[in-house]
Amino acid sequence: MTKQTKVFVIAGLGVSLVMGGVISFWASSHPDGLEWVAGEKGFEDKATENEIQKDAAPIPDYEVPGVQNDFLKVSLAGVIGTLICFGLALLLGWVLKRRKHPAAA
Repeated sequence: MTKQTKVFVIAGLGVSLVMGGVISFWASSHPDGLEWVAGEKGFEDKATENEIQKDAAPIPDYEVPGVQNDFLKVSLAGVIGTLICFGLALLLGWVLKRRKHPAAA
């Protein structure tokens, strides 16, 4: 990886962390596409969560459990989500780079 590429990736991660950690607080108060449609069609109150969803969600409702400050619990969720996505993208890139490609004929 060239120095220019590293700077670009680090800058992109920085911008993403700011967006996930700061801007997400205001964005999360608005319903997502499915919630908006449910509200428009009048069936949002019929949605239920099953026990697996309640128990398995690491960051339920885009808020870190146990944090009392409203801004901080949403911001942390955004930062954690950004870092997980970044880590998965790095892992995928590493795996794809390590694959052996057959020689061109």
